[in-house]
Amino acid sequence: MVVSPEFALKKPDFYQSQRIQLTSPILHIGSSVSRLNPFEYVQTDKKVYLPHQEALAKGLLRQGGRFLDDYIQAIEERQDISKLLKQAFGAEWWNAVDGNGEAIFPKIAISQKLTSEKITDLRPMIRNGMGQLFIPGSSIKGAIRTAIAYHLLKYADRYQVPTTKRVSEIEKTLRQKLGQLNQYQQKFLDDDLFMVNLFSEYSLTYQDRNFSGKGPNTDFLRALKVTDSEPILEKKITTKKGQEIPVNIPVVAEVVVSSRFPDYLAKYKASIYVEMVRNLQTEFTLTLDTEMLSWFKHKQGMKLPFSNLDELLQICQEFTQEQWDFEHDYWQEIKNNPRASGKNLDFNYIREFYEPEKSPYSLRLGWGSGMNGTTIDLLLDDELREEIRDTCGLKAPGFEAPKSRRTVMNPNSEIKFVPGWVKFKSL
Repeated sequence: MVVSPEFALKKPDFYQSQRIQLTSPILHIGSSVSRLNPFEYVQTDKKVYLPHQEALAKGLLRQGGRFLDDYIQAIEERQDISKLLKQAFGAEWWNAVDGNGEAIFPKIAISQKLTSEKITDLRPMIRNGMGQLFIPGSSIKGAIRTAIAYHLLKYADRYQVPTTKRVSEIEKTLRQKLGQLNQYQQKFLDDDLFMVNLFSEYSLTYQDRNFSGKGPNTDFLRALKVTDSEPILEKKITTKKGQEIPVNIPVVAEVVVSSRFPDYLAKYKASIYVEMVRNLQTEFTLTLDTEMLSWFKHKQGMKLPFSNLDELLQICQEFTQEQWDFEHDYWQEIKNNPRASGKNLDFNYIREFYEPEKSPYSLRLGWGSGMNGTTIDLLLDDELREEIRDTCGLKAPGFEAPKSRRTVMNPNSEIKFVPGWVKFKSL
């Protein structure tokens, strides 16, 4: 006997899943290599090329002579290889292939150069195993974890956060321990102070069996899966008005690191050259196992801060708004400085960017998000935040924390962009 569909028992759906479109004006996620050596990239007036190292070696060997030996010497001495490429492959060396016809400079490793300055100490963006730019799910989940921690501590009464793990106690412990910790201990101090308690001090009940302890197995964010983004490939999309616009444009840009003088006049500190993506548009998937989430019971009775993906995304939005408000106030106080060590520190575009009262962004990711985007520092007392900066980072006594900012120049040497802000749209 076959049960008709209308009388069949439906299997409970314990999963919530949302496909998310992620967009950003400009973004950089760092790779395992913080800086590239001079022989690992080649620059022209308009582009920056990252060679396929194996294909380059094969191509040089195929050309004969001392080309391969000279390349090895350049690697050993960390030298620029642009002259060697012209000698080996001619004026259009960027079109060269190895003996198997493989491009030495693959298209996915070519960026537009947004600066007329000579690039030094190039900082690459992370790539997947195919050499394509992408956003790791771990980067997105890490930012979400920080947003949740911030939310729990801000609304400690609502979620019954243990008294010993609330902001007042965290501040008290920090004041006692600052200056007594080595660099390794400082790195994991937030785990000892509150992160382990907020996320991992849970017991689980699964199939009538109880599990307890501390660590990944008792971390309630086990119930949340965040995929890596789709590869970030340059393409054109058609808008609702029928216009074609380019997205996912790989660029190497000059990033200006600035701070201020006591009178709030902008101060130039340094320039950094960074591989980034302009007009970013990609997708990833959030999946929440609601049944697994129900297994977790905090040992001290703290409540979980969300039960579905909509609530989780709202937590992210609120955390982002806090950062947005802080940045808005910072840039309102900074004064332009057209004669700052040869740089025109005109931040009018940045102030215009932060004009909306409500943040149009859902989260801040990756490089440039700073202390406020990667910690719960905005909940702490201003003076304590400064003391943490002076103890764990670069000292700047008498100045707010963070003191410096990173902004991005356009090809006209105008300070135009702020890195890291991303929008989420459910598809």
